[in-house]
Amino acid sequence: MIRNLKTQLRFTFYHSQPIVQSNAQTYFRTEQFSNDYISSLCKQNLYNEALVAFDFLQNNTNFRIRPSTYAGLISACSSLRSLQLGRKVHDHILSSNCQPDVVLHNHILNMYGKCGSLEDARMVFDEMPRRNVVSWTAMIAGCSQNGQENDAIELYIQMLQSGVMPDQFTFGSIIRACSGLCCVGLGRQLHAHVIKSEHGSHLISQNALIAMYTKFDRILDAWNVFSSIARKDITSWGSMIAGFSKLGYELEALSHFNEMLHHGGYQPNEFIFGSVFSACSSLLHNECGRQIHGICIKFGLGEDIFAGCSLCDMYARCGLLDFARTVFNEIESPDLASWNAIIAGVASCSNTNEAMLLFSEMRDRELIPDGLTVRSLICACTSPLTLYQGMQIHSYIIKMGFDSNVPVCNAMLTMYAKCSVLCNALLVFKELGKNADLVSWNSILAACLQHNEAGELFRLFSLMLASLTKPDHITFNDVMGACAEMASLEMATQLHCYIMKTGLALDVFVMNGLMDMYIKCGSLGSARELFNCMEDPDVVSWSSLIVGYAQFGCGEEALKLFRRMRSLGVRPNHVTLVGVLTACSHVGLVEEGLQLYRIMENEFGIIPTREHHSCVVDLLARAGRVHEAEDFINRMAFDADIVVWKSLLASCKTHGKVDVGKRAAENILKIDPTNSAALVLLCNIYASSGKWEEVARLRGSMKERGVRKVPGQSWIEIQSKINVFFAEDSMHPERDKIYTILEALWLQMLDEGYVSIQMLASTEQLQWSNELLPHYSTK
Repeated sequence: MIRNLKTQLRFTFYHSQPIVQSNAQTYFRTEQFSNDYISSLCKQNLYNEALVAFDFLQNNTNFRIRPSTYAGLISACSSLRSLQLGRKVHDHILSSNCQPDVVLHNHILNMYGKCGSLEDARMVFDEMPRRNVVSWTAMIAGCSQNGQENDAIELYIQMLQSGVMPDQFTFGSIIRACSGLCCVGLGRQLHAHVIKSEHGSHLISQNALIAMYTKFDRILDAWNVFSSIARKDITSWGSMIAGFSKLGYELEALSHFNEMLHHGGYQPNEFIFGSVFSACSSLLHNECGRQIHGICIKFGLGEDIFAGCSLCDMYARCGLLDFARTVFNEIESPDLASWNAIIAGVASCSNTNEAMLLFSEMRDRELIPDGLTVRSLICACTSPLTLYQGMQIHSYIIKMGFDSNVPVCNAMLTMYAKCSVLCNALLVFKELGKNADLVSWNSILAACLQHNEAGELFRLFSLMLASLTKPDHITFNDVMGACAEMASLEMATQLHCYIMKTGLALDVFVMNGLMDMYIKCGSLGSARELFNCMEDPDVVSWSSLIVGYAQFGCGEEALKLFRRMRSLGVRPNHVTLVGVLTACSHVGLVEEGLQLYRIMENEFGIIPTREHHSCVVDLLARAGRVHEAEDFINRMAFDADIVVWKSLLASCKTHGKVDVGKRAAENILKIDPTNSAALVLLCNIYASSGKWEEVARLRGSMKERGVRKVPGQSWIEIQSKINVFFAEDSMHPERDKIYTILEALWLQMLDEGYVSIQMLASTEQLQWSNELLPHYSTK
């Protein structure tokens, strides 16, 4: 009888409603049969058909509906997320003589929570004559699912006060609510509740804790919970792998994925594959990604949309656009998320034309782009060459009304900054007005810093402080960069005071930025005081101060700091060693510097870079070992750049090595034929050796090529105003006063015997002296 009924139901309700009506006498003969019929439909997940049958029964019979049937219908509305149908069934319950028991009430609570009507849920909850743990859990889950995390916490406290003890489902819901609040302290208290509870070892509770700690960026706490689970399920593995991948522990994510496969008995789902593909994408490890792609196909998820999106992104970010396109084409009926993934992946490679082509294809398929689509498209425009495409996208954004979308506007700010059109970036920011968020402010400040507009940056920063937006460490990093760029110690001091008031001065990232700012402003003492105040300086802190001492010629102090750093067990990075090699060069510790260069790879695991090679060249050349420095350059594993050759050329002038200097200058000019510094240095070398014909030849060559020496620049800050001076500046507003003082100093130098006319005989200095001597001769 039951088997025949199931067969009839499958046949009947996969067809239209008239078939139900034509078979009404068969299915609705008695009250019991009618209830069994609707309950059976609900159990088979034929929710729409069950609700059609309920509607027919309601309109054409007087049969009573049992509480269990009502429960099935309410569950059907929950699964369909249909608030309208749910209210209809609930109204029928209230109008009937049915007295809902606690089970039916719980189903109604759950339905209203999943359909997003917390007001209705609360009304039902408050009117319940009796509540059990399921009632409280349904209400807590409803609040958690609908963004009312604080209400969920209050309900949890009320539940405990009423004497009802939570179960694993309660813990799962309340921990998810805590995750939404991002409150670590509360999360730890709930973790303690879980441990004390008899349900503490249940997987639902444990998996929720892993997800919570991952959201709090506390990966170690998440891993401790994970490692304590005796029998993990696929959700445990998935949560842990996703956490590692999301928080930048990509190798650990891949290692745990491999461990999960070796355990056996686990079949990874599309979400796990999405996480490991994202890990491969961050590592730019396409070979590993291709192997996992094979595993994904083996498990039958090769055409899955979710896994396919992450796979497309991985191949695109690794530069394998053909593979990304192939994977994308294999996705059956790609949705908007799939198109967004492939466009974002291509855009990350700055392949503007391909991204625009994909965007056109998506529109041809009548898919409507969203904010994420246009943001990804904007990210493809990263250079002045792509400005035209960026402006086209901007026009489309205005046309479609996305210009009111703050994240989209933030992306446009960055795009115009990268395309070197700061004025357009400022216009976009201005149009944001009061809608500008922290990202908007940080983006425009970064744009000003990028374009050396320190004055505009300070003006905008003042406006930001007057707004309701509070700066963060990224904001301060940009402002500190502007202070360092201008070498404005007064502004740096004011900024430091403000940071102290915000409480961010305890942040290591901010402290390191302050140290770097003070060093670039020439205040090593202030930088050292900051360093001494740090409880636990990291390698960046040590490196900043070591490099600062080295740059200011305090080699002994830099080496002393390096020895102290090593004694405390802090492992140096490549920047640290650049500072130490520079310090060795400044104090003449050639052998010590060479020894450090030899051991840096084996002892510190740091492969020498161009910067380290440049330091070694400077180390040898400063010590007069110019030929050794040239041999070292010729033995380098890669071609020397301009910086390396300039280090050698500068020492050739000091030590009078004409032949080596000529070869160094020639190599610089091969890289940059218009490099004025190389030509001027070579002139100096020839002049100091008395080779005036060569000097004249080089001067003539420079004149023919139109190469001019880049004038020196200096500035001084007086009463919050920056005064900038250029060598041979004839455009300065106070030019006459400056040259009057300069002539007076010149006369005094001549009178004191510090400068003789013979010293001006060198051709390099003659050009400068001729600018001054006319003034002197008229006195």
